[in-house]
Formats: sequence, structure tokens, C-alpha cells
Amino acid sequence: MKKEMIEEVVIVGGLVMVQFVYAGNSLLMSYLMSLGLGPFTIVIFSTFATFLILSPFAILFERKQWPKELSARLIGKLVLISFAGVTLFQSLFLEGIRLTSPAMATAMPNLAPGLIFFIAWIVRLEKMDMKCVYSKLKILGTLLCVFGALTMSLMHSASIIQDEKDNASIFVFDRDRVVGCIYLLGAVFVLSTNVVLQASTLAEFPAPISLSAITALIGVLITMLVQLLQNESGKVLTRSLISIGNLVGFSLLGGMVSGACVSFNGWAMKKRGPVMVSMFSPFATVISVGFSVLTLGESICLGSVGGMALMFIGLYLVLWAKGKEGFSQIESFECEFDAKKPLLS
Repeated sequence: MKKEMIEEVVIVGGLVMVQFVYAGNSLLMSYLMSLGLGPFTIVIFSTFATFLILSPFAILFERKQWPKELSARLIGKLVLISFAGVTLFQSLFLEGIRLTSPAMATAMPNLAPGLIFFIAWIVRLEKMDMKCVYSKLKILGTLLCVFGALTMSLMHSASIIQDEKDNASIFVFDRDRVVGCIYLLGAVFVLSTNVVLQASTLAEFPAPISLSAITALIGVLITMLVQLLQNESGKVLTRSLISIGNLVGFSLLGGMVSGACVSFNGWAMKKRGPVMVSMFSPFATVISVGFSVLTLGESICLGSVGGMALMFIGLYLVLWAKGKEGFSQIESFECEFDAKKPLLS
């Protein structure tokens, strides 16, 4: 009994700490971009650090699980996952952070479970029975997430000014913030689609660490190519106020911390299931809002808070419905990557 209680405290405390790390990561990315670093530069260094850190573990623990041959279809999937998950997602996400705020950036990913469910249902990796109340709740939760995200985006981008002539209040939208919210919404959609693609790929390549390492390396190469095509290969670093040494240090530290967080989430998922792990994701938003108010002096309007609340309610509806369907318990972490199993189980 005592051992179980200690384990429960470790899991809950660890999951909360992981959310602190995720919130801090958004603030760090915002700070690095304020020093002149471009999104592509951050993506290249941080993703290459991830590759360096994951590769030894992939070789040690998953070498026997590597496929004997790489088909053209599998190579195509790896390239697509790399482009979507590394180059496109991270670039959109970082650009969204730059134009909005870390708080907004940590709130948007709460859309992902609902979008993953919807996309997986379209490609028949997720089941849905309209006669089942839980399927209806998942749809309702997804709609609430989307509506909450749109509300939060609009309220975050709007400000009220007083018209001196008519003495009336006028809503004015900040163009940069609107564009930033669109970037974040696009990033979450790309992320959700990529998760579905990863699930199907892991059926052919049943080595999640190796898959992450390979796609990280391919993603770095693709991002470097995109940056070269945009003629930004040297421009970002020369304008930056941060040295190469510090950038490498930040990247390696971020890679190690990120790897530790992913590993802990995997262990917690094995012990308590993915629903419990996912339930803690809104904590990062709350923490990030607190950090932004205290350190960056940002203000949060009631409309944005209301949008966040709707998104959180929608998220928990989706997760609760999934748990009630009986898929929340898993035998092992590896079975999370079975393409025949519902993705949000």
C-alpha cells in the first residue's frame, strides 16, 4: 500500500513537473527569438540535439526491432513525418509563439486530442458509433475545443479603443496576433495529422525511439534545405545576440530535458494509461499564463480565459469518453503504437 502511494505521488508530481518544463520551453523559445534567432535555426539545432541524444538509445534497445528492408512506401512515410513533424510543425509553432505569446502557444496543443480523433476517424484508425453516447461526447468535446480555440484566438487578438467622435467603443484586431493564432492552429493541425501518420508507420517500423531519431535527422536536413532556399543560412546567426556555443548548449540541454520528459510520460503512460497523462496537459497553459504575467508583464483578458476554459472542457470530454469506452488501460507502452488500435486509447 505504501509503495503504491509513493508511486502515485511520483507519477502525479512528475507529470506536473513535465508541464512546468513544457511551459518553460515556450518561454525560452520566445526569449531566444527575441534575441534574433530565427525559427529555422532553433529547429535545426534543437532537432539535431534530439537526434544525437536518441541515437545511442535506439541502437542499444531497438536494433533488433528495425525492419530488415526499407520499402519505398516506408521511406516516403519517414520523409513525410520528418517534414511535417520537424520542419513544418516546429516552424509554424515557433512563428506562432513569436507573433502571439507563450501562453497562447501552450494552450493551442490542447486541441490535438480532438483533432487526432477526428482525423483518425476519417482514415478509419478510430472507431465511432453514432448510437453510442461516448462517441457523441467525443464529437461534442472536439467541437468545444475548436470553438474555444477560435474564441481564445479572437479575444487574444482584439483590443478595444474609444472613438472620440462618436464616443463609442470599437473592436480592433492586431494583425500580427491574428496571423500568429493562424500559425498555431496550423501547427496543431499538422501535429495531429502527423500523430496519425506515425501510428500507421509504427506498424511497419515498430521502434519508436529509432523512428524519432531517424525523422529528427531527416527533418534537420529538410529544414536546412528550406533555409538555404530562403537564403537565410548565415543571416540568422549574424543578427543574433547569442553565440554559437550558447546555442549549442541550449540545444543539448533542451534535448536532454525533452528526452527525460518523453521518457517519464512513457513510463507514466505504462503505469496509469494515456488518459491520465493527457489530463495534465492544460497545466502547462495555466503555468505559462502565470509565467507570462509575472515575467513578461502580459495581461490576459476574460474572453481568452473563457476560450481556454471551453478548450479544457472539450479536452476532458474527449478523454473521459475515451476512458469510459474501456480503452484507457494498456498492457504496455509499445501497444500505443499499434495502428489497429484507436489512437486516443
